[in-house]
Amino acid sequence: MATPGERGEPPASADEDTSQEVGDYITQAVAVAIAEAQKLYHDPTELLTRAIQPVLWLMLFGKVMSRVRGVAPGNLPYMDYLSAGILAQSALFVAIFYGISAIWERDLGVLQRYLVSPAPRSALVLGKALSAGVRALSQAAVVYILAMFLDVSLKLSPLAIAGTALIIVLGSGLFATLSLIIACIVKTRERFMGIGQVLTMPIFFASNAIYPLSLMPNWLKAVSLLNPLTYEVDALRALMLTRGSSDYGIAVDFVILIATATILTFIAARLYRRMGY
Repeated sequence: MATPGERGEPPASADEDTSQEVGDYITQAVAVAIAEAQKLYHDPTELLTRAIQPVLWLMLFGKVMSRVRGVAPGNLPYMDYLSAGILAQSALFVAIFYGISAIWERDLGVLQRYLVSPAPRSALVLGKALSAGVRALSQAAVVYILAMFLDVSLKLSPLAIAGTALIIVLGSGLFATLSLIIACIVKTRERFMGIGQVLTMPIFFASNAIYPLSLMPNWLKAVSLLNPLTYEVDALRALMLTRGSSDYGIAVDFVILIATATILTFIAARLYRRMGY
C-alpha cells in the first residue's frame, strides 16, 4: 500500500496526531457527560427533592446562627458566610453518592458496554465527573435564588458567576470521582451507601462550610486543611460574595482542587475496569 508520501500527500505531523487524540478524548468525555446528564432530564423530580436540603439549612440553621455573634469573620454577615458553605455542601451531597450509578450500570449490563468501547477509562471517569458538575449547577441555581431572597450580597457579574460555576463543577467532579473509587472497591449498593453516609458528615463538618477554621481545635484544623471541601468553600466565598475574601488565595484553591481531582481521576481510571468483574 502506498504511503502518504508516495501518494503525494504530506505525512501527518506529530502535533496533528496529538491534537486529534486530544480532540477525540474530549469528545468521548463530553459524550459520557451528556449521556449521564440526560438522566436528570428524564427525572426532574430529583431537582425538587435535592432543593429541600439547602432551603432547610439556610432558612432554619442560618436564621438561628445569625443571632450568634462572632461566628463569621470580620464584618461579613453570617447568612452571607453560610450561603457559600451550603452551596458547597449541596454539591457535595450530589456528588458523594454518584458512584452508586456505576454499581447500577454494572448490574444492568451498561458498564460492560462502556468498558468494551475504545474510549480511555480516564475519559469515562472524566465524563461522569462532568455530569456530576452539571447536576451540582442546578443546586447552585437554587442556592443563588434563595440567597437573593435572604438579602445575601452576591456578586452577579458574568465573570464572578462563571468562576463560581467553574469551582462548583471542579469540586463536584472531584467528590464524584472519589465516590466512583469507593464504588469500584466495595462493589455493592449496601456497602457503598453505608460508607457514603459515614463520609459525608465528616467531610462537611471538618471544613470551613459553616464556621471558620479559627474556631476549631488544632487537631480538627489540621484535618480541615487536608479536606478539599475547605478550598472549594474558600474559593466560593471570594467569588460569589460581595464582601467575601479568600484565606488562601483563589489561585491556590484552584491548584489544590485540580491536583486532587487529577490524582483521583488517575486512581478511578485504574479501578474502573475492575467494576465489570
